[in-house]
Amino acid sequence: MTDIQKTDKQMTDNRHADIQRTDNRQTEDRQETIDNGLTSESLLSGSLPSYSLPSDRLSSESLPSDRLSSESLPSDSLSSVYVTASILLEYLFCPRFIYFMNCLCIDQNEDKRYKVLKGREVHDGKERTNIDYLRKRIGCVDKEIGGYMASEKYHIKGIVDEVLTLSDNTMAPLDYKYAEYKDTVFRTQRYQSVFYGLLIKENYGKEVNRGFICYIRSKNLLKEIQITDTDFIELQAMIAEIIDITQKCYYPKGTKFKTQCIDCCYRNICV
Repeated sequence: MTDIQKTDKQMTDNRHADIQRTDNRQTEDRQETIDNGLTSESLLSGSLPSYSLPSDRLSSESLPSDRLSSESLPSDSLSSVYVTASILLEYLFCPRFIYFMNCLCIDQNEDKRYKVLKGREVHDGKERTNIDYLRKRIGCVDKEIGGYMASEKYHIKGIVDEVLTLSDNTMAPLDYKYAEYKDTVFRTQRYQSVFYGLLIKENYGKEVNRGFICYIRSKNLLKEIQITDTDFIELQAMIAEIIDITQKCYYPKGTKFKTQCIDCCYRNICV
């Protein structure tokens, strides 16, 4: 055998070895994906394994309430399932978060992020600054701190940082954010305030037409948010879809804002 023939044979053998290694890796990756209950076919077809719902995300508490209508919720969703503000924020970022978190039980593993931990300290009351002067400026005559509320008809629950009673006999949520004000109130922040407003309206039977956000990292800058009936209707539609995704385990459309996909924690399994 000539040197050229030997070289050709060695190159051919190397190519075959590379192909075999690639096939082996693909087979292993495929098996690992199947073991985790995730394949592109199953994601798209809906033929997925059954998973139990994490109790810390949607709970099964039974809490009485008969003040507001729940016609916007799907009829088969009127069970003991509750949506939290945190789940709403995940949905607003991308509806598929609800599928990955509540149907496949794949967590984001973001518990150790600095801003998350810092935000929890703020919400635990460890770093709040007395802002009585701001409350007086907006006409606050009374407040309740850290009030837990739930609505059986709307299937929502949560702890509002502060529930304010205003001089015009309306009420409003005050939410603390360990964040800087970036010249606008983001959509997620706005609908979180609407979420708390609906809880207040349901539990206190008072009109809620505005909410407030205190931006800790902008020297306790206080921003007012107008809340309308349209906002409440849109929120109810979001809650209905969250419950629908969770109960039926269907794969929803992803976010329209594709730039969010770049650093998304689910980008490797999102198809």
